[in-house]
Amino acid sequence: MLNRVLGALALALAVTAGSASAQSAAPAGEEPVARGRPLSEWIADLKAASPAIRNAAAYEIAGMGPAATAAVPTLIEALDDPMPAVRFPVTVALGEIGPGAAAAVPRLKQMMEEDLNDEIASAARRAIRHIQPSALAGQ
Repeated sequence: MLNRVLGALALALAVTAGSASAQSAAPAGEEPVARGRPLSEWIADLKAASPAIRNAAAYEIAGMGPAATAAVPTLIEALDDPMPAVRFPVTVALGEIGPGAAAAVPRLKQMMEEDLNDEIASAARRAIRHIQPSALAGQ
């Protein structure tokens, strides 16, 4: 199973390596686009049956940065995904969105303290540093 998770992660990394050139900033009032697909389609993919599709969607959303703020509610739901290979890029996406993902901070703090996967707990901490560094004061 670990090989499958690592394989899915490697696939997602390969897919996203070229995604920066395939993304375009959206004019005001329009959805951002990555790989020819609007943000709303990537958000829908966060709920796909396949973990590899959910993983790739999270990485594509991450590449959109602050323009992907509309994805925050669905990304917060995806923090409860049963697959670590999905939860990790979801934390990355929230961190890349930055302050617009402030609603995710309480759940990210919980993950920092409770997630059994140290990499995901660390990724949650990194995401909070990008979103709302003051939330880590005293920790």
